[in-house]
Amino acid sequence: MRIPRTLALILAGGKGSRLGALTEKKVKPALPVAGTYRLVDIALSNLVHSHISDVWVVQQYLPFSLNQHLANGRPWDLDRTHGGLQVLPPYEGTEDEGFADGNADSIYRQKDLIRDFAPDLVLVLSADHLYTLNFLDVIGTHLEKGADLTMVTTVVDEDASRYGVVQADDDGRVTGFDYKPEQPRGHLVTGEMFLYDAQQLLEALDVLHEQEGQLEDYGNDLVPWFVAHRTVVEHRLDGYWMDLGTVQSYWTAHLQVLDGDGVTLDDPGWPILSAQPQLVPARIDGSAAVHRSMVAAGSTVRGTVEHSVLGPRVVVEEGAVVRHSVLLDGVRVAAGATLENVVADMGAEIPAGQYGGPGAVTLIDETGAVSATEEFDRSARLPGGF
Repeated sequence: MRIPRTLALILAGGKGSRLGALTEKKVKPALPVAGTYRLVDIALSNLVHSHISDVWVVQQYLPFSLNQHLANGRPWDLDRTHGGLQVLPPYEGTEDEGFADGNADSIYRQKDLIRDFAPDLVLVLSADHLYTLNFLDVIGTHLEKGADLTMVTTVVDEDASRYGVVQADDDGRVTGFDYKPEQPRGHLVTGEMFLYDAQQLLEALDVLHEQEGQLEDYGNDLVPWFVAHRTVVEHRLDGYWMDLGTVQSYWTAHLQVLDGDGVTLDDPGWPILSAQPQLVPARIDGSAAVHRSMVAAGSTVRGTVEHSVLGPRVVVEEGAVVRHSVLLDGVRVAAGATLENVVADMGAEIPAGQYGGPGAVTLIDETGAVSATEEFDRSARLPGGF
């Protein structure tokens, strides 16, 4: 199959407000995943393995840490003379200047650049999800079905009201779409990966902007317009998919990786690529005990760590206990501290005491204070045993 000229747009400008303290000082795509990765690595790695090398990252909120990590695309071999990775920040000077009001508006503000690039297809991704997908298969579905829009879909067991809910017939034709409905019609949802015919996308953006004056999120205007006026089909993702939009889902995804029930990060044929920190190996000192855990480089463990993920430069002192927890870069757990079902933000200094417990996830902010506690949503996917 000849690969059509495909432009990938990664929308990496959202605040991720449901993640609380985790995204107060960093954009969600820069969040650590499994210790040494960043969330944006998932989208970039899937694109590179799918032989899509024209990638634009649309930024807005707190871009500095993300730009540091992107390193001009070098970790993914996207630092190219022709094509490769391009970063698109907000700008002034034209009619499309300023900050976007949603992801559809973000695309609209790049319409002139897209038109000049002249792609056949535009693949729009959010950098908020864990999954493995060959986008060449999505392109194949798109061409085979003669679609104007092909959306990647997946089935969730939980309450689907926080997703875009899709209705489709037996042939894969999308017949209905409801964005975050109060009463979802089924459990088939969009994975927020959309493959558009480029000319149809540009036309839709112009028509909607003329009609409404201002675009917002894709679910409010862009996708419903395509479902109503164009040929829209689904490409079903049957493998693992998780939206890391809440503290519980962020915690859950990490424990599922530990248990072998989550996304595969170390497949030799499809590895997740990243700008790894250059650090000495982790140290396990003295009477330390580590069970069923991932401990990143630069960390030191002198206490007990069970069923947890430790990021780079984490220190667990002797006499500290960490269970079923996710500790981000540079967290220090003092002697006498016990953590259970905890997510600790970067650089947190956690003094002695009891943190967290069964039935909920506790978020600790960078000051070492408890920022939020979320009781388990039993309708959502949880790790085995919880």
